[in-house]
Amino acid sequence: MSYAEWVPPVSLRASVACLWRRDVVADPAPGAILPDGCVDLIWENGRGVFLAGPDTRPVPTVPGRDQILRGVRFRPGAGGTVLGLPLDPLRNLRVDLAELHPSAARVLHGDLDPDEALRRLVAMTGAFAEERPPDPMLLAAARMLNDPATRVHELGARLEISERQLRRRFTAAVGYGPKTLHRVLRFQRFQRMLGGTGGLAEMAARAGYTDQAHLTRESAELAGQSPGELQRTMRA
Repeated sequence: MSYAEWVPPVSLRASVACLWRRDVVADPAPGAILPDGCVDLIWENGRGVFLAGPDTRPVPTVPGRDQILRGVRFRPGAGGTVLGLPLDPLRNLRVDLAELHPSAARVLHGDLDPDEALRRLVAMTGAFAEERPPDPMLLAAARMLNDPATRVHELGARLEISERQLRRRFTAAVGYGPKTLHRVLRFQRFQRMLGGTGGLAEMAARAGYTDQAHLTRESAELAGQSPGELQRTMRA
């Protein structure tokens, strides 16, 4: 498998976290995609374009076949607004774009050259973002939730919006509420530490967990593995 990410064009950076490519030679071993707080538009050879996420649990990959994938990953808080879709009904799903934006999906069929597919995918995302730019308040909320010091119950007051209204807008744009995004981003922080030094208890504290037991519970739900198993898997 080969995988690479790179920064999007300047015009998309308010909405898009990265562009990426993933080429997979058939592998009999199963794997899983873990929640990251984002949603992706993905082109796959032979299939076309589909929307991935938002995830709140590990999503198994399909072993045993070759795949060529090209993707646009939206920033947390941007996806639902830019796509013009409430994301909560799409939680933990992979949905063909033809079911959501039929006219857009027709220009991104599965027989394209992968580089041409990515070019069209970027152009389509740019058109969506120009028509429906992301909500600055939701982008700010997502940035705040990525700070270990942020308390979710204080978010509405900091943004000068009622908690009820914040949750409603957040759920549509992100796919779930602020508390879930806070959990997912905290777990992302822990995963980034796995390549470094230090024990699991130290990593748990640095990531923002109350203790190692708290980390273990969250890892079981978000990754389907214990922290130790996840560490061994990622190192392997």
